[in-house]
Parts: sequence; C-alpha cells; structure tokens
Amino acid sequence: MDSTVPNTDVRQKDAAHAVVVGITSSAVFGADDGDDVYGVGVAFPLLQALQTVNERLLQENPSESLLFDVVLITTNSQQQQQSSRIISSTRHYGLEVSRFCFSNEEDFVDSLLKNDVQLFLSTNRSEALRAAQRGVLSTLLDLPTAPGPSEQLRIVFCGDAVIRPEPDPNWLSCRTTQRFSAQLGEMRRKFGVLDSPLSVILVTLHGGRESCGGALKRLRSHGLSVDEAYCLAGAPRGPILSVLHPHFLLSGLEE
Repeated sequence: MDSTVPNTDVRQKDAAHAVVVGITSSAVFGADDGDDVYGVGVAFPLLQALQTVNERLLQENPSESLLFDVVLITTNSQQQQQSSRIISSTRHYGLEVSRFCFSNEEDFVDSLLKNDVQLFLSTNRSEALRAAQRGVLSTLLDLPTAPGPSEQLRIVFCGDAVIRPEPDPNWLSCRTTQRFSAQLGEMRRKFGVLDSPLSVILVTLHGGRESCGGALKRLRSHGLSVDEAYCLAGAPRGPILSVLHPHFLLSGLEE
C-alpha cells in the first residue's frame, strides 16, 4: 500500500510539462537526533539546487511550466510512523516538495510509476536498481566528494553509459533517459552561457577523443548540449569529481 499527500504549502506544478524527480526522505534528512525536525542529509543541497533552478525560471517567465517537481519518497517504516515530522521538517527548511509519498519496500516502485517520476535518487543501491529495472531512470547518491553548491545544479553524465546500445534499461541510451535529457536540454537553453543555475557536464572514463565525441553527439541528438566535457582516457574519475562537485552522476548503476 502507498499513500501520496500533496503539499498544500507550495503551488502544484503542471504535470504535463514538469520534470518529476523522486528523492528518498532518508537521503534528504539525516539521522533522528531527537529534535522536533530532522537534520539535513546528503541530498539536502540537491533539493536546494533544484529549487534555485525553479526560482530562476520563474523570474524569467512567471508562467513557466517546465519546472522540477519534487516528490519525497519514504520507505523507511520508522520514518513513516513520523510522517508529520517529515512534513514539518520540509516546511521548517523551506523545501519546495510537491508531494509526500509513503510506501513500503515492496511497492515503492509502483509509487514512482504512479507519480510519473522521471528521475529517482536514493542512497540505497537496491532501491535504485529495482527502480531502474522497472524503467525509471535512477541514480545512486554515493559520490565520495563534497556536495554540490545550492546556488547551481550540477549534473554529470557518464559518457561511457551514454554511448552504450539500447537493450539494457540501466544505460543512459534508454527511452526514459532520452525524455529526461530532452527536458533538461530545453531547460538549460532558457539560461545564458554565464550565470546559469544549471550546469551539465560530460565525463568519459575510457577511450580517446572519438569516445568523447560520440557521447557528445548522442546527447545532442537527445536535445542536450553540455557546458563542460572531460575525457579521462582511463584515469580515475575521483579527482575530477572532487573539483566539479556534482550533485549526482548519471551512469550505469553497476559501475
């Protein structure tokens, strides 16, 4: 069973045009320390960055409908018992969450599908894999670097996943990623080259210029141009990620 509660504190997004992002509450909020509200978790800066993009889009066009629409997913049974505390914590921090979804471990992917989630983020590898197997673009929030800035959303695409063939739903060439990439590209084009609240970065781990060029062409065919591109040619990705400070990395989950 699942329960979805609209957040009456925020204006609901246009479901036909919004980019729906599902994030687990355990990633957004930290451990229970006994206070009235939860502490912040690893995904807290990500929510702030998504909110910054929305605010800038609405500054440019108050009637803008292409916005990030955040759904907070709770599968932790202990947190579900304190659902009001999760909602009050969101209100306390001023987070722009449209809906709260409370579900169990067995049915949470159905909740993602019912809410038309286009990108699911979790700190739990099993959850991310299960969602990906059902066709939901998913990523694991486990980057060993400092979190990205709250004033700019920074997304890294792994080019080696971008240029993989179609059959495997975990790879970025799948239909769900094409949809997400197209919307992200349209959103990015609404801002200029400088002072953009949204930055898209391509990193290829293997191969030379041909590999990087192929990944760039693939993304452009989906309607997405990148702000920066790096070809690592077999070098470890840790050092460059520590400089880029992305909020999340889109790549094969088994990497």
